[in-house]
Amino acid sequence: MERIEVRDAVGQVLCHDVTRIVKGDNATKTAGFKGARFRKGHVIREEDIPVLLSMGKEHVYVWELGEGMMHEDDAAQRLCALCRNAHMRPTEVREGKIELVAEIDGLFRVDAERLRAVNGVGEMMIATRRGNAHVSAGDRLAGMRAIPLVIEERKLEEARRAAGPEPLLELLPYRLRRVGIVTTGSEVYHGRIVDTFTPVIEEKLERYGMGKVFHRVVDDGLENIAAAVRAARDEGVDLVLCTGGMSVDPDDNTPGAIKASGAEIVSYGAPVLPGAMLLMGYFTDGVPVMGLPGCVMYARTTAFDLVLPLVAAGVRVTREHIASLGEGGLM
Repeated sequence: MERIEVRDAVGQVLCHDVTRIVKGDNATKTAGFKGARFRKGHVIREEDIPVLLSMGKEHVYVWELGEGMMHEDDAAQRLCALCRNAHMRPTEVREGKIELVAEIDGLFRVDAERLRAVNGVGEMMIATRRGNAHVSAGDRLAGMRAIPLVIEERKLEEARRAAGPEPLLELLPYRLRRVGIVTTGSEVYHGRIVDTFTPVIEEKLERYGMGKVFHRVVDDGLENIAAAVRAARDEGVDLVLCTGGMSVDPDDNTPGAIKASGAEIVSYGAPVLPGAMLLMGYFTDGVPVMGLPGCVMYARTTAFDLVLPLVAAGVRVTREHIASLGEGGLM
């Protein structure tokens, strides 16, 4: 780069954006501003000199790219290509940065190990939102940029090798639609109390485009519950949810009934509070079944809310994934 005094820069072409920051004023209700006042490629004019000086820019930099060097805008495009996958759109490059935005509602996933490898290269960064979580259309998924104004192209090549052939990010649409709900408990079955659990479940399902197509309230007893679970499966549902009877009390038969219905239990228990008594299982044809502890009815966020987006997107939940929820699982 060649450093030139602003007063001598008329006719020169800017090689980078020049950012202006203006503080908001509550008294005049004037909004603050941060953005590019002059864009890369702008030819500096006489009238630009006072503006640049007012921004604290007494010098500008003019350069001609040497062999093997890359401008920050082009580097950001390269980094974006390492991340972008289906159902994502990039923003325009602004001040050397690009962001990826969700085009659909879905499950956002990040290959954390490969992301760490890319960020470990240095002189560049990719920041994402947390993976294995719900996102809505229009949400920002990630932002990336080179740290210096000009970066060696070999560094971008090193990042590409660290990333591997597949995109670092994934946005999966929700696939499951039809849900069967089995409500357990003699108090509900005999009408002693109103079922307030099912409406909560229906509201949570709606967020992922799922709806209740089967519902049965059953009395306590292992075989009663197991028969209802099998009946839900016979309806061809995509997911079976069982509410109630999930603790370790002798009268709580739901975990045993789910197993008796023919499901393979992936995990009974999760390192999450609230929601430690969550049960996750699958039938032989891949249809998931879950036992939901009572906290799902009254707590805003539980283990169920952490796992449901994966289930809705058709991602098979493993015992290893359940175990990984312990970090951040105290909610």
